[in-house]
Amino acid sequence: MKLITALFDGETFVGAVPQGDDRAVHLRRAERTMDGTETMPTTMLEAIAQGEAFFTRAQEVVDWALRHPAPEYVYRLSDVRLLAPIPRPAKNIFCIGKNYVDHALELGGADVPEHLIVFTKAPTTVIGHEETILRHADVTDEMDYEGELAVVIGKQGRAIRREDALDYVFGYTIINDVTARDLQERHQQYFLGKSLDTFCPMGPWIVPSKFVPNPNDLRIETRVNGEVRQQANTKQLIFSIESIIETISKGITLEPGDIIATGTPAGVGKGMNPPRFLQTGDVIEVTVEGIGTLRNKVGE
Repeated sequence: MKLITALFDGETFVGAVPQGDDRAVHLRRAERTMDGTETMPTTMLEAIAQGEAFFTRAQEVVDWALRHPAPEYVYRLSDVRLLAPIPRPAKNIFCIGKNYVDHALELGGADVPEHLIVFTKAPTTVIGHEETILRHADVTDEMDYEGELAVVIGKQGRAIRREDALDYVFGYTIINDVTARDLQERHQQYFLGKSLDTFCPMGPWIVPSKFVPNPNDLRIETRVNGEVRQQANTKQLIFSIESIIETISKGITLEPGDIIATGTPAGVGKGMNPPRFLQTGDVIEVTVEGIGTLRNKVGE
């Protein structure tokens, strides 16, 4: 089951896409029709806060809706507009820098990081699947892509032990950590170059953690205009997902709905000779095994 935030007929809703199906179930409408109750959330942040109770009830509602399909609550997936699963995160997105050896080296680094490199992206960067990335030509001449697996935290925790870390994960999605390389270098830090509006495409959905047996062994690929630019596996992460959660949470409380982008592999435009930066009209597709494909186009 894949969890979506979507728009249909002017209404934004939390829905579910059954595995292998091309339909989306409006959870709240289906639940109301099923038994007259309305416990299903209206936002993904509310769904995450409900925890396991949400998954249990959502599965019950989906099973019933597929046995009793009706156009009021079961839609063709092609008829809905997928928004970012969490359209406006409550906090900045945590991001991990240089977490693949080859990527660390292609950006000119002499050494592989010994400690986690963490920066953030502003919540206003977030857009959804098939939404347009602004070119920002008046701000940057070096717009780049970074395809990444992202972790969505499901419950509050601090000083989380590595062996318990995956128990705190609600699910997984995909992020394109779009970057203005020139801003990043000019200001000698990550935030401005990472946080221009629309610089965090996310989606197309969240796959609950129970359906991703090993997030540290997933193929990841980024294509620009159909050309494969990045190709790797999350087992190549320098710092595993468990290690990332453990390190961040040592002195910072992680909360339901927090998002962590786990880092990008080699193959970014900046690392090519000569560099190949994004331009208006370019289409970027990030695919993560078991999750799906996030597709966005660069606009004006």
